[in-house]
Amino acid sequence: GWIVSVMLPPMLIFFPLFTILEDVGYLPRVAFNLDGAFCKCGACGKQGLTMCMGLGCNAVGVTGARIIDSPRERLLAILTNAFIPCNGRFPAMIAVASVFFAGVFHGNSWVTALVLALAILLGVMMTFLVSWILSHTLLRGAKPSFLLALPPYRRPQIGKILIRSFLGRTVVG
Repeated sequence: GWIVSVMLPPMLIFFPLFTILEDVGYLPRVAFNLDGAFCKCGACGKQGLTMCMGLGCNAVGVTGARIIDSPRERLLAILTNAFIPCNGRFPAMIAVASVFFAGVFHGNSWVTALVLALAILLGVMMTFLVSWILSHTLLRGAKPSFLLALPPYRRPQIGKILIRSFLGRTVVG
């Protein structure tokens, strides 16, 4: 009962939103826009997609790294995905933020939300930092060129989204 009550509500929010972005054709554009920032760290823009999937579940983020063509960059994405907090960590992070930080400000929920947002930003910054360190030490190598086909924007098909996100990813998957 605890697992269902903790994991199901975020999954019911995250997976449909991610499926809408996928159906519209926006996810390749996210990878394209993030490629410059990740290139400075020695990684590729597709790692941003695995980070986004890691917000839902780190296991999905790691398996989603198969979209990255280069073995070196795929390994970078897999190793640094642990810094992104997943849905399973959010209840513990909210509890810690509520106990240690919101109590100082007399139980204001905005403090908890701010601390949670800062923790997520810290995870993203750690991903960039560790990617840079690994790409300049243990995983040194030439960065391959970034090739990505941008599909046209499409209208989302609500029926497909409901079936894929609710049944395929939330209930069954």
